[in-house]
Amino acid sequence: MPHMIVDEELALLARVTALLEDLPQARGPSEAPVVRELERLREALVSGSDRKDVVALTEQWHRQSSLLRQLRRSKETPEVDPRSPYFAHLRLAEESGERDLCLGRATCIERGVRIVDWRNAPISRIFYGYRQGDDYEETFGGGVRTGDVVARRTVRIRDGALDRVEAPEGTFVCDDGNGEWSHSVREPARLSGGEASALRAHDGPVAAGMRRLGTELSGDRRRADKRLPEITSLIDTHQFDLITRDHAGFLLIRGTAGSGKTTVALHRIAYLAYDDPRFDSERTLFLVFSAALCRYVEHVLPSLGVSNVKIQTWRDWATTARRRHYPALPRDVRQDTPLEIARLKLHPTLATALATQIETHPGLSTPEQALDDWASVLTNERLLRETFDREAPDALQPAVLSRFVDWGRRRNEEIFAWGEGDRENPAILDAEDDALLLRAWQLRVGPLHGRPGRKLEYRHVAIDEVQDFAPIEVQVLLDTLDESRSITLAGDTHQHLMPSSGFTSWTEFLARLGVTGAEVETLRVSYRSSHEIASFAQAVLGPIREDETPPMATRSGPPVELFRFTDRGATVAFLADALRDLAQAEPLASVAILTPSRAHTLAYHDGLERCELPRLRLVADQDFEFAPGVEVTEVEQAKGLEFDYVVLTDTDAEAYPETNEARRRLHVGATRAVHQLWLTSIGTPSSLVTPLVSTS
Repeated sequence: MPHMIVDEELALLARVTALLEDLPQARGPSEAPVVRELERLREALVSGSDRKDVVALTEQWHRQSSLLRQLRRSKETPEVDPRSPYFAHLRLAEESGERDLCLGRATCIERGVRIVDWRNAPISRIFYGYRQGDDYEETFGGGVRTGDVVARRTVRIRDGALDRVEAPEGTFVCDDGNGEWSHSVREPARLSGGEASALRAHDGPVAAGMRRLGTELSGDRRRADKRLPEITSLIDTHQFDLITRDHAGFLLIRGTAGSGKTTVALHRIAYLAYDDPRFDSERTLFLVFSAALCRYVEHVLPSLGVSNVKIQTWRDWATTARRRHYPALPRDVRQDTPLEIARLKLHPTLATALATQIETHPGLSTPEQALDDWASVLTNERLLRETFDREAPDALQPAVLSRFVDWGRRRNEEIFAWGEGDRENPAILDAEDDALLLRAWQLRVGPLHGRPGRKLEYRHVAIDEVQDFAPIEVQVLLDTLDESRSITLAGDTHQHLMPSSGFTSWTEFLARLGVTGAEVETLRVSYRSSHEIASFAQAVLGPIREDETPPMATRSGPPVELFRFTDRGATVAFLADALRDLAQAEPLASVAILTPSRAHTLAYHDGLERCELPRLRLVADQDFEFAPGVEVTEVEQAKGLEFDYVVLTDTDAEAYPETNEARRRLHVGATRAVHQLWLTSIGTPSSLVTPLVSTS
């Protein structure tokens, strides 16, 4: 027999359904009279009225335009959807008695039924801020309301039918086949047991000191196994071998997320600096793709006893170098370059075309000639077509090439006019031009320079997340190395999220760099994520995974779970409850809520902020704090980082279709989690995840 709670919820839904069927369809006032009046005013203004009439007519025009905007906004106001009218039910007891309140995506207060929009109704604070049995005191409309939360439930209504009720008394589920209800009393889903399991910069000087190199040495200083006495217990034999390799030449490291690629690259620099203090200088460069990882490395290297190594993102390094070599060019770069333009500028074939342009057009070894080489290759349609036909015949469509050349001509005109003193028209470089300009300098003028009169020459360069670098970008860096050619490249093609970079595979990448015969070292043990998370992340790659067997994980943890909801408000309520409990039980826990887009990020942050969740932070531009709390951002921004707990939101078919790009984004998001991973979806979950996880 159905439980009393189910009876109450079925009765409430019946009342709401009957009301919605009985209400007349909302029809706003007609726009036609306002539009006709605007047309009359426009004709009067165009007809050449005297000045006094023009002022009056203009005021009327603005007034009618404002009225038209209001009418159109009123029509955009959402209406309650009878198929899923609400997702939560509150029963409140106040002095005047008990009353029921429902939360949904629209507002309808009619004939004793109260449904409010959870996003902007002040009273929704009671649902998100209190539990069943709590007494509340809140200020609404200038008055104080007090009472008790008699019932607080979330419901799932699909196609007008109630099929799930979650309450403190238990979970009630309707069997689709026979309409019978089952009742289970179980602990709510919890995030727990993973506090401070992620390696974070806020771990402090004590933890940092435990990883410091070169302390308490004994025996022969030249013995490799005595150089890293404090970290040998934290790395495996293969990692140790890579760290202690001779400094000269290439070290190429691939491995799954969390396998220690960044750790090896960082400790290798520390090892080299301990063996030869000259490596701890600005002539050693650690280059990353994201600002967040840059800030993380800035904390970690000093803890390893290295304080003078230059740590930069590629964008900062390249922009600084381009401004130094081409001071007359505009300083800024645009953020709105079309993707097809960015792809072509970083395509390996364009680098070949640039080299051909310089080789076949003799000229002076001057910056002016290098600038001319760069501008010419971007508009030489014949050279580009011939080079692509020979090097990559399937990579370029004629229409795309025409648009690319047209884009180059227009940008060149703007930039050269700007260089001649025309400051009225904006002139902005594409971000991808930095690599092309620096390469043109190297091929035409010679080595890049650092300080005035000094050649730019590095003893060692380490590049992390190299799969998101274009071959031409790495080639520019290779030609800044000294005679030992000491470089560490670390990456993972499964985490390739920059479609414009041109990276396809290690083999092709190294061939483009002219590196033949170099062995790629593979790290196969995942030290970051639990077995359950690592297995899910490997499985979601499907046909694009490079290894059939999942990476070896060093420990087990909770299962990966998918939670389905019909509304974002219900998702926010669920997460707020779980995260509030986590904050109380594990105050040092770090949590990342990773979304598929900026719009999703803002929606979840606003919702959780309304719940007054402690230590909630919105990450806008990779400004992670590496501190306990909850950070909300997009998947791409968190790449390279790790957190105790991760929630991947909106893992539905729209955000994550069955594409290789979606597989990689899910893989990257999942592998940010050290201890526990949750997924949520609104509507139909992505087919990429449903076969791989347990669903609630």
